Amino acid sequence: MSEAGRASVLTPSARSLFSRLAPYRLWIAAAFVLVALPYFPGLTGNFGRSLLSQMGIAAVFALSYNLLLGQTGLLSFGHAVYFGLGGYAAIHLMRAISGGLPIPMPFVPLAGAATGLFFGLLFGSVTVRRAGVIFALISLGVGELVYALLRMLPAISGGEEGITANRTAGPHVFGVGLGPQLQMYYLIAFWAFVSAVLMYAFLRTPVGRMCNAVRDNAERAEFIGYDPVRVRLVVLAVAAMFAGLAGGLHALNYEIVASEAAGTGRSGTVLLMAYIGGVANFLGAILGAVTITWLQVSLSDYTSAWQLYLGLFFVLFVLFAPRGLAGLIVMHKEVVRTRAFLGLLRAYAVALLPAAVMTIGAIVFIEINYRRATQPEADPRMALFGIDMDYSTPWPWLAAIALLAIGAWLFRASLPLVASAWERATEAARTTAGGRR
Repeated sequence: MSEAGRASVLTPSARSLFSRLAPYRLWIAAAFVLVALPYFPGLTGNFGRSLLSQMGIAAVFALSYNLLLGQTGLLSFGHAVYFGLGGYAAIHLMRAISGGLPIPMPFVPLAGAATGLFFGLLFGSVTVRRAGVIFALISLGVGELVYALLRMLPAISGGEEGITANRTAGPHVFGVGLGPQLQMYYLIAFWAFVSAVLMYAFLRTPVGRMCNAVRDNAERAEFIGYDPVRVRLVVLAVAAMFAGLAGGLHALNYEIVASEAAGTGRSGTVLLMAYIGGVANFLGAILGAVTITWLQVSLSDYTSAWQLYLGLFFVLFVLFAPRGLAGLIVMHKEVVRTRAFLGLLRAYAVALLPAAVMTIGAIVFIEINYRRATQPEADPRMALFGIDMDYSTPWPWLAAIALLAIGAWLFRASLPLVASAWERATEAARTTAGGRR
């Protein structure tokens, strides 16, 4: 049936409903994806659903950080403060519920959100008076201060061991006890979806739209009647609220919170998520959260040097893809619709082979160095990529250096081919866009 035929079958009320829902089709599609994700192949077990839960928590945390860095230009080195304090508020509420407080567990993350909002206003009243490097340094100082205080107050933080609670206690809503990981995933998915919608809506408010103005030119924003300090305070409070919500979800998911939840390590992780996903794009925070969470979980299963690889991954993205994953997607959005895109894919494939050779050489070199440095007493024999090697002999070292050097030389030689294909594709995209106009 043709489009016109399908349109004629729809009643006027149905057509009106479809027209009203059209602006929200991406959100509706995202909701359906979240519902179906735990039943995708490879994600049906507890491990897959636990990974999805971690990604949902990380997405809320990264989106809250994107409000600061991506939208307002506030580089914070202490954003985990609100995550950790929100987690502690949630874990103490969970213990109170276990003691008889009649509050359903699905509402526990709201305690984290309220705590994040409170401390966002408290710390923000001091930190947002200055922007740029000074704000970054003050946020780092606040983060270290809170982390030290938590270690000094074991009655609140539980010390190094942290505080535990039981998420299955308390009144159950509709029989949901949050015991199975599937139930926990859907609760996290619900709060993550609500958080994303609310943060997106906030950016469409007058204050949210002024975030970019304050980021780009604070003096001009002040000239048209907006106080940059007040805008920064509002944004920091909102970002802290959602970071606290993420901390509450973390407490509910893991049933434990320790002082490291407010440490600089977690602040650094959310910074990685923002930059790798793309700080200038709302979707970038979600992409970065999913990517970093997957890398943390998958790499740690294969190598003890996973943090080194994560750092290299971040450096490469900052150097060669500063707009992040979302920026790469936006770059190719128009190019995909042209015939020249196939030529671009062929050029990418040509460059991919030497890049893979270079990567294998780098991995072999890193792994044998890391094993030799951290486990000098271990057997020098090890297996990489299914090949047994003995790094006490020169051959693994020579092979790694050769693969790295040859791959790098061939990759560099393939770059002009990629650049030429990209120029043809972008020119075709401009021609197509001009024809549509």
